[in-house]
Amino acid sequence: MKHFKKDDTIILLIDHQVGTITMATNRPKEMIISRAKALAKIGRALGMPIVLTTSMEDHMQGQTVPELQEILPEEYANRVKRSGITNAWDDQNFKDAVLKAGNGRKNVIMAGLTNDVCIVYPSISMVEEGFDVQVVIDAGGSPTEIADDVARATWEKHGVRTNVINQLITELTDRWESEDGGKLMQILLTDIIPTFGQFK
Repeated sequence: MKHFKKDDTIILLIDHQVGTITMATNRPKEMIISRAKALAKIGRALGMPIVLTTSMEDHMQGQTVPELQEILPEEYANRVKRSGITNAWDDQNFKDAVLKAGNGRKNVIMAGLTNDVCIVYPSISMVEEGFDVQVVIDAGGSPTEIADDVARATWEKHGVRTNVINQLITELTDRWESEDGGKLMQILLTDIIPTFGQFK
């Protein structure tokens, strides 16, 4: 397994919108938001590039959830607003934004809504173009558990790795006593550990 590092990785947050989150009913909305917030804080703490994208904001999908707008005001202002292209990687504006922000980085951490539509296809497309991709599955969701299971099986068949937020934090940490380890430990203590037991 390739070990992702802060210096070779970019974070993509796809369609965490007030409307799309209502379609991810296989896990609690609060869990998805808490994990997405943690991803945003991880990127900010470690200086990793983050790209936000939305789809059809003027329809039922709506705006980016307020929690991400607050943590990532610059990234939100520069978000890629797609016009309905389901595979975000097929949107040239999004692709250009990712390549520019990544500046040669080939490791991708991805999360979004919904896993069965908006995550499975761009994750596979990016692997096909030479990226190493992992999906933080608990920072997203699907309409049903069956849909989530099928999405996961599909992207894993194509070489995309599945992860969860606390395991990702551990992967990005060489030593807890390091400066970066301390930053990530603080995110664990404030955003993740207090939620243990709340979600199944």
